[in-house]
Amino acid sequence: MDDLIAKVEKKYLKEQLTDARPGDTVRVVTRITEGGGDQQRTRTQTFEGVIIARRGGGVNENITVRRVSLGIGVERTFPLHSPLLEDIEVVRRGNVRRAKLYYLRERRGRAARVREQARVRTEPAAEAQEAPELEPTQAQPSEEEVEPEPTEVAASEEPVAESVSEDEDQSE
Repeated sequence: MDDLIAKVEKKYLKEQLTDARPGDTVRVVTRITEGGGDQQRTRTQTFEGVIIARRGGGVNENITVRRVSLGIGVERTFPLHSPLLEDIEVVRRGNVRRAKLYYLRERRGRAARVREQARVRTEPAAEAQEAPELEPTQAQPSEEEVEPEPTEVAASEEPVAESVSEDEDQSE
């Protein structure tokens, strides 16, 4: 029975999903249909906030995004595999230790912010492999051949004359 359900659900799954985790600030773009009958109009709407929960699996997987609008907390739940969900863009990565961030509901102001995750730098060895090697005829000039550029003296480095205040003159 599970194989049959998996086959039916497989055709509704989106293949490309962004790697959005709890704590990430995301911009979710959804398709909204307004009006009814022959005056039906479709437009896109964005919702930017912090992912506070991700649950479910397969076609039932969804995320809950929270933002504070005009001092009021607003949460929306988005099914990840919905055809009305156009895009999920990760604005910044959050550094959290929990899977569910429901504690943010009680926090106000700066306390409700999530720390940003430190960016991972690429390894220098990987960059060195990509750089083309110079041929012996294209050797770089040695340090002796290169003339040093003249440096300008900043205004703050000029000598300043010491001034004597009137209080010091009277004490002598």
